[in-house]
Amino acid sequence: MADTSLAGKTILMSGGSRGIGLAIALRAARDGANIAMIAKTDTPHPKLEGTVHTAAAAIEEAGGHALPIVGDVRNDDDITEAVLTTQGEFGGIDIVINNASVIDLSGSLDLAAKKYDLMQDVNVRGTFMLSRAAVPILKDAPNPHILSLSPPLNITPRWLGAHTAYTMAKYGMTLATLGFAAEFADDGIAANTLWPETTIATAAVQFALGGDRMMKVSRTPEVYADAAYEVLTKPAREYTGQTLIVEDVLRDAGVTDFSGYAAVPGTPDSELFPDIFL
Repeated sequence: MADTSLAGKTILMSGGSRGIGLAIALRAARDGANIAMIAKTDTPHPKLEGTVHTAAAAIEEAGGHALPIVGDVRNDDDITEAVLTTQGEFGGIDIVINNASVIDLSGSLDLAAKKYDLMQDVNVRGTFMLSRAAVPILKDAPNPHILSLSPPLNITPRWLGAHTAYTMAKYGMTLATLGFAAEFADDGIAANTLWPETTIATAAVQFALGGDRMMKVSRTPEVYADAAYEVLTKPAREYTGQTLIVEDVLRDAGVTDFSGYAAVPGTPDSELFPDIFL
C-alpha cells in the first residue's frame, strides 16, 4: 500500500540549501517529515542565497523537523557521520535523496581537469556512496526509497557530444541509481531518478545556463517538489528502477494544468524552455 503522507518519515538529502532540494524538503516538511541535510554551505555564498542553517529554519517553519549537517559528499567520513547522526536523531532512515550536483557545460577541450573531477566526485561518487551507506538502514524501513535528481539515459550524439563530461556525470548518477534498484530489489528498496521537461528557475540555471532570460522561460522548483512527493509516497516494491519525468509523474497523478508552475505567471507552456537530455 502506498504511503499517503510523509509524516514521521526521515529523509536524508545531499545538498538542499536552496533551489530544487529545498523545495522538495519543504514539501515533505508540510507533512511533518524529518529532514537531514548534508551540505557544505555553512556560511553564505557571495552570489547564492541560502545555507544549510537557513534551510533548516525554513523546514522547521514549514512544520518539519530539520537536522542540518555540515559535510561534503566527497568525504567518506562525512557521509558515514551523516548517516549515523540521522539514524541516531530520528531512529532510522526512510528516504535518501541524491540532490547534490555540480554543473559545467564546457566543451571537452575547455573543461578544467579539476572541474571534471569535481563533477565525477559529487555527482557520481557522492550518489553511490551516500546511497550505499544508507542501504543497511533503509532495509529496515517500511517503504524505503532512493531518489536521484538525474536524467534518463538518452545516448544520442546530441547529448553525448554537447558537454561530454557533464553528461557522463549526470548519467553516472542515473546508472548508480538503476543499479541499486536492481541490486536491492529483494530488500524492497525503491530507487528511481527524476528529471524535468523544462528548465527549472534555480540559481544553477541562472548562472550556468542563461541568466534572467532563462529564468523567465522556466518552471518553479515546486513542480519538481510535487513530483518527488508523488514518487516518495508510492509503494517501494512496485515503483522502482525507473527514469521518471517530473511532468509525467504529475500527469499520472491527475494534474492537467501546469500554468501555476510557470516562473513568470502567464507564460504559456509552449514558450517554456525544454531541459537538456530529453
